[in-house]
Amino acid sequence: MPRMTGGEALVRTLVRAGVEVIFGLPGVQMYGLTVAIRDEPGIRMITPRSEGALTYMADGYSRVGNRIAPVMVVPGPGVYNASGGLATAYSVSSRVMLIAGQTPRDTIGGNTGALHEVNDQLDTIRPITKWQGRILQVRDVPGIVAEAVRQLNSGRPRPVYIDLPPEVMLGLDDVEIPEHAPVERITPPDSEIESAARLIAGASNPMIYAGSGVHISEAHDELQSLAETFHLPVRTSRGGKGTISADHPLHLGSVGPGWLRDGGFADPDVVLAVGTRAAQGFFEESTQVIQIDADPDEIGRFHENTMPLVGDARSTLSKLHDALGDTAAAGRRPPEEAVRGVKEFLKKPDLRTEPQDSFNNAVRDAVPDHGIVIYGMTQLGYYGRSFYPARKPRTYIDSGYSGNLGFAYPTALGARLAAPDVPVVCISGDGGFGYHSPEMATAMKYGINVVLVVFNDNSYGNVARDLDAEFGGQYESDLHNPDYVRLAKAYGLESTQVKEPSDLTVAIKDMIDRDAPALIEVPVGRWPRPAGMSQRPAWATPQT
Repeated sequence: MPRMTGGEALVRTLVRAGVEVIFGLPGVQMYGLTVAIRDEPGIRMITPRSEGALTYMADGYSRVGNRIAPVMVVPGPGVYNASGGLATAYSVSSRVMLIAGQTPRDTIGGNTGALHEVNDQLDTIRPITKWQGRILQVRDVPGIVAEAVRQLNSGRPRPVYIDLPPEVMLGLDDVEIPEHAPVERITPPDSEIESAARLIAGASNPMIYAGSGVHISEAHDELQSLAETFHLPVRTSRGGKGTISADHPLHLGSVGPGWLRDGGFADPDVVLAVGTRAAQGFFEESTQVIQIDADPDEIGRFHENTMPLVGDARSTLSKLHDALGDTAAAGRRPPEEAVRGVKEFLKKPDLRTEPQDSFNNAVRDAVPDHGIVIYGMTQLGYYGRSFYPARKPRTYIDSGYSGNLGFAYPTALGARLAAPDVPVVCISGDGGFGYHSPEMATAMKYGINVVLVVFNDNSYGNVARDLDAEFGGQYESDLHNPDYVRLAKAYGLESTQVKEPSDLTVAIKDMIDRDAPALIEVPVGRWPRPAGMSQRPAWATPQT
């Protein structure tokens, strides 16, 4: 067996698993891993300006590239700083692998005051990771890293975590790097597939509800074929945007059932939920849900009347298609006319809000269909959840239910690294951009050509509006901002300012053509609350 350091063993195991990029900040406990990355030609490290940006970049890289994205941080504060992006990756089922240092082996758990010590670091990260491992011997590195890879490639691919002390990274031993097992696509038993097929065939008004698991499984063709062959309209979750084109005649949109009803679409009697937890499905209790998910723990958690199909979305849809045969749609009226009615209803002026609608359309008009848009936790981002039409897979990204302010720009940088030939446009507010504006330096260092659009109202605008409207006046929601155009130029970015939606379309197209890191500032005033956000939950309203 070859003799190598633990750091070398870790890197070579990752390379054998197909990893090409690691996102990392070097620190004293990580020197053994840092030099191993430096000396390995099959991998490169991307180093942003903060650990907070690391996991966001990795998440964007993983979601767009559908691949494993390792992150390297020092222990203690490095882990804590990286946890925001890890929480987002957890909420959207992203293949992020956090590799953290530890204090020296003999001090772990000793509460000795060692540099960066946290007792116990592994437990602090457990709620936002699928699996955790600790490596204490060099000989154990390949096996534990291989298990982390297996966890990322099987079932629901939420983040995993590994930590190891500096002696393991620097120590020498005889190590064998294993071959990685191929990804196994599990499918439900034939009897369950056949039962589901009978339910769909006998339904009077069936529907598909597609989520991000379709992207993860790369089941786009299978989903569209099933929908078209058996006349099944498709509603998508936010994470499922782009699983089928927004322009497809069977696509209902990414809106709730209330608007579907208002648009004349009757409540479905059978829903095929594919790659979604259906947490926001809002189905009637009588609706029969057939849920395809790789994670059995997620099936039926949000709807009691659920038939489980535990399996990979792509292989399960393929088997379901075969089981449905040629007669499933017999006697059922094709739904295209009803879908057109919903689409026309969603164009009604009282459902659209200005100026959000005009700016949202301006972005859509500027970005090619294969281009990727990252919508931040900003007012236009909230609007885009319902109204940004994604026409290709993995071209719309938001922060999932984690809802992290500040995630958008570093996530966009990671997305462009995964798709270097695809335009990437980041939509941010001034509040969120303030979290990670130094990452403009990262964009320049590595030539990551993201077009950043900053809507600047000099406040946390959504908060200010809500406090004024419902709580008697805003408080500490105003911001003191720099001149963003000049700030971007100081970093070396192309930059400009526009004020009108039509000018924004022109500016985005121009910056895409320049193919360089760029910032476009859009000064705006107070925006109204969109129609889709008019109903406030009880916990967010003042009590009388």
